[in-house]
Amino acid sequence: MKRKTIEDAIETLQADVASAADLKTKTILSGLLNLVETLYSDNESLREENQQLKDEMNRLKGEQGKPDIKGRHKKDTSDHSSEKERQGGKGDEENNNKKTRQREAKLPKVAIDREQVCPIDKNVLPKDAKFKGYSDVVIQDIKITTDNVKYRREVYYSPSLGKTFLGQLPADVADKGEFGVGIRSLIPLLKSECNLSESCILSFFQNFGIAISSAYISNQWTKGATDFHQEKTDIIEAGLASTAYQQMDDTGARVSGENHYTQILCNPFYSAYFTVPHKDRLTVLDVLKNFAPRQYLYNLLAISFLEDFHLSKKMRKAVDQQLSKDTFFDEGPFNCLLDAIKLGPQQRTRIEEACAIAAYREQTAAPVVGILMCDDAPQFKLLAQHIALCWIHDGRHYKKLRPVAPQHKKALKDFLTQYWLFYHQLKAYKEAPNNQQAYILPQEFDTLFSTKTDYEQLDERIAKTRAKRDALLLVLDHPELPLHNNASELAARVQARERDVSLHTMSEAGTKAKDTFMTISQTAKKLGVRTYEYIRDRVSGELKLPSLAQLIREKSLEHEIINEPIP
Repeated sequence: MKRKTIEDAIETLQADVASAADLKTKTILSGLLNLVETLYSDNESLREENQQLKDEMNRLKGEQGKPDIKGRHKKDTSDHSSEKERQGGKGDEENNNKKTRQREAKLPKVAIDREQVCPIDKNVLPKDAKFKGYSDVVIQDIKITTDNVKYRREVYYSPSLGKTFLGQLPADVADKGEFGVGIRSLIPLLKSECNLSESCILSFFQNFGIAISSAYISNQWTKGATDFHQEKTDIIEAGLASTAYQQMDDTGARVSGENHYTQILCNPFYSAYFTVPHKDRLTVLDVLKNFAPRQYLYNLLAISFLEDFHLSKKMRKAVDQQLSKDTFFDEGPFNCLLDAIKLGPQQRTRIEEACAIAAYREQTAAPVVGILMCDDAPQFKLLAQHIALCWIHDGRHYKKLRPVAPQHKKALKDFLTQYWLFYHQLKAYKEAPNNQQAYILPQEFDTLFSTKTDYEQLDERIAKTRAKRDALLLVLDHPELPLHNNASELAARVQARERDVSLHTMSEAGTKAKDTFMTISQTAKKLGVRTYEYIRDRVSGELKLPSLAQLIREKSLEHEIINEPIP
């Protein structure tokens, strides 16, 4: 049965029952409507799963799945975006009124390379015409030309010494192969920033008469980034120390045909990428430590984690007898100690997680993330002292509700109106924190998310949001926190775009290069640095530009001074 048919049938039934004064009849109707909502929702899920299975069977047969063709005027009901609400959209009528786009003046940013005077034919001027200056027009253009240089190295030979002396090549090309700084700088830019495949990069160079091979491009991409890997490490260390919080997300990746995950770690000053085969808690912890060697610590914090993990008393006693308290263990000795205990795979993993997190919290070699903004996936929990959740992620769950009963539609619409009003109250608090609002807003949260309606699925969703109270209201204690995790999601799109172009990386070196140059490129954008200029500065060895890590530290310090509370 089609959705429209169900909606019409329910509306007709409601019109008949609306006149009924019997409370019991209305209660029965409410229960039946919620049953219809549940059955319809389950049916839609099964219908979608069934279509996916059909498509997969067709692909296995060498055929194509069902094409995703949307009608010209059909609204896409699968869009769960909350951008209009987040940005303060009021409604369809107001959103249809196009806002005037605010454009920044671009001429001040344009460097003038040359000037050319456009004279007037004096023969067409009247005798009384007087020169009043110039009317300037700036035309932007670019030249792509070769700069092939034949270096003629002087050669001298000494018969007495039996030795040949050669003139020295410039430092930026000596022992660097047969290609100069420009080409060696363009390859990582075209690959990481412009998302070009290696075959497209080859075609680009060949179009300008450069005799280059695909093998050189591949080798330069995978093996020419040694110094940049250290730049990435420096960026991460500076980024972790630059704010009290970090944002994190992950997206799919492929390495040599195998499924992997790209973890994104970021804040307003940087974005870092890590492609890994797993996304479990220990791997995420490795990312937060920039893959420093794992260490383990069995202390009171680790013991409390084991209790939270519901490890049996018998097993906790065995661990207590085997592991020395308040002692740091490297990975090898720690595994040997665990081998002496009869553990199942899940029990061992929980012990490793508990002790690894405890060691991370206690170590002083690297900054410890105090607040981690992420989604509510289990692998992120316990890693930081506080978890901050994204309001936009939470709002998407409400967008996924598709009621068919008119009163349920109204209940959802009315609640979402209040939901986003509360969100904008939090947004206003961030801009001007005050003790009064910090006291009032938690009470308003409790009131709003204690709402009861006749729509059971909505009530269940509201209860789930209420259970995340502390993580959603952490901004009241830390106004510097964002209310959403859009920064990491936008960073994840860069990896998704790269995956669309190249499908997968083929080697560990290629994967590492991809992550490194994505990190440099996206961090440079956040810091207002031109990626090509930065890469060229490093490739040439001139090192005239400050490192991105240094800029992160400077920007962070400026941010702290600007946001320092006035005494």
